[in-house]
Amino acid sequence: MFHLRRAAIAALAAAFYGSMPTIAAEPVGEAVRIRTVVTGSGGPLVERDAVHRDERISTSRSGLGQFVFRDGSKLAVGAGSSVVIDKFVFNDSKSVQQLTVAAAKGTFRWISGNSKHSAYQILTPAGTIGVRGTVFDFYIGNDGTTAIVLLEGAARFCGPAGCQQLTRRCDCVIAKRDGTMTDTHKAGRRTLATLGNRKALPFLSGDQRLSASFGGMSGSCGISAAIEIKPTTPERARPPEKASPQKAPRPGKTPSNEPGKRGLDKGKKGQDTGKKGQDTGKKGQDTGKKGQDSGKNGQVDTGTKKGRG
Repeated sequence: MFHLRRAAIAALAAAFYGSMPTIAAEPVGEAVRIRTVVTGSGGPLVERDAVHRDERISTSRSGLGQFVFRDGSKLAVGAGSSVVIDKFVFNDSKSVQQLTVAAAKGTFRWISGNSKHSAYQILTPAGTIGVRGTVFDFYIGNDGTTAIVLLEGAARFCGPAGCQQLTRRCDCVIAKRDGTMTDTHKAGRRTLATLGNRKALPFLSGDQRLSASFGGMSGSCGISAAIEIKPTTPERARPPEKASPQKAPRPGKTPSNEPGKRGLDKGKKGQDTGKKGQDTGKKGQDTGKKGQDSGKNGQVDTGTKKGRG
């Protein structure tokens, strides 16, 4: 009987506490910019929405989310990305003991805040990024391939086979899940080809644009030069121009469509006009000659008549 009573009390307690709402995770930052679709654990996010510890943030194929955490650190999440705010341990109101971000895939930009450099840690499928007062972009492909490009400060990337230091602007490291990792080298045109994705680093290539507080770093480390220029659309062949209708010729005139023939006709007409003038002059000369002949005939007739008398 006693055991039955304990079981009943346990069942009632379970029902009571199970019906109580779970305590929400503590907010650790907020969204400051949202483009197209960005989703948190509770659904679509809008600007000024809080983000919480252990919350997964995902973006659509054209999505962009920019987040500021309570210690001033910033995280931009590009298109087609997924990330979890894994750990967030406060020191006081302006700094944290630990902030761990677990990135699964996509494109990101990290900007350190007011906490100690050792407080930040970014986990990727190919290794861990250690932050040293840093601004950097990183990319994670579907197969776990990870690339990091340093923009300011310093960083370290550690995988199963060891670590690589990034100390100069545009330093780059590319690593895979199996532990293979490149030496630190300068990012450039070949970086996107090596990753096999022209959209791998959109904040450097210009494929996605950040607000001024996230995108103030000048230059693209040569990544933008690797973007292929889209070929221009060839001009379509123009249809032949329609001949403009000609006016009907006047009666008695036959127009010529050949420019050369027109010129010849005009020249011939000029020659005819000149010939007509010459004929007129000749006619005048003939008229004068006729007058002279008439005078001469008058003189001869008069003299002959007087002699006879």
